[in-house]
Amino acid sequence: MITVIDYGLGNVLAIANVYKIANIPVRVAKCKSELEGAEKIILPGVGAFDYAMRRLQESGMKEFVDDLVNVDHIPVLGICVGMQMMAKSSEEGALPGLGWIDSVVKKFDKDKLIEKTGLPHMGWNDYRVVRSMGLLNNLESHAKSYFLHSYYMKCNYNDDILALTEYGIEFASVVNHGNVFGVQFHPEKSHEYGSRLLLNFAEL
Repeated sequence: MITVIDYGLGNVLAIANVYKIANIPVRVAKCKSELEGAEKIILPGVGAFDYAMRRLQESGMKEFVDDLVNVDHIPVLGICVGMQMMAKSSEEGALPGLGWIDSVVKKFDKDKLIEKTGLPHMGWNDYRVVRSMGLLNNLESHAKSYFLHSYYMKCNYNDDILALTEYGIEFASVVNHGNVFGVQFHPEKSHEYGSRLLLNFAEL
């Protein structure tokens, strides 16, 4: 059973629909009791870092999710701000992150951006796979995804990076450490490429 965490942020129904179309069991969890029995977890997120961390805490699910990930080693996929929440901290806020990935979240330096659009990094972009594994099966080349963010995860260990994307600098757009996975883009908005990634996560 794939469980999508609904703490009021993220495209929860769009993510769940990818699995429903593929006849893969999925449910949406809005409270701690609905997380019980989860075999895989998806943590979506949009908006500001501190706001997202507060919403997760106020949902009553934060500590239970932390145990599922760190004690039971349930696979978890963070999406956009959900990925950034997996870091230790963010320049966007003052609250600590979940700390599942040894990393910090930093803001793009506008002086290094050659794109006229500046910030946020918005729209379609590709990624370069640097460590191939099941999450990126059949996505090693020509895969494009939809991004919308002004901050990026800076990993302290290169081994935690699965793919890099160019936007003024190369930043980690897909990460993995043990049972923890994260994507900076929105797979639920990335058409067949995003659906493939979500289905790959179900097969891990």
